[in-house]
Amino acid sequence: MELLIMLLTIFVLAIFVGFEIITKVPPTLHTPLMSGSNAISGITVIGALLAAGMLGSDYPYAAKVLGTIALVFATINVVGGFLVTDRMLRMFRKR
Repeated sequence: MELLIMLLTIFVLAIFVGFEIITKVPPTLHTPLMSGSNAISGITVIGALLAAGMLGSDYPYAAKVLGTIALVFATINVVGGFLVTDRMLRMFRKR
């Protein structure tokens, strides 16, 4: 039970920190920073895969569920980041 509370605390703190960081970025910097954040989201995907795929009796089922949710959100972030970056780069191509 203590592990579940610790994992939920880290998850909630990560949500608050992420929200605060994202809201502080001005809109003009959002698109260029999106391509840089793809690397960070890629690391998040790896961590979420590890959390979702943990085998053993000492890891609760909730950790696997939260890992799966993190995997879904990180994958959406990576794909969206690449789409935004591709759109941004198409704007600079010569016609």
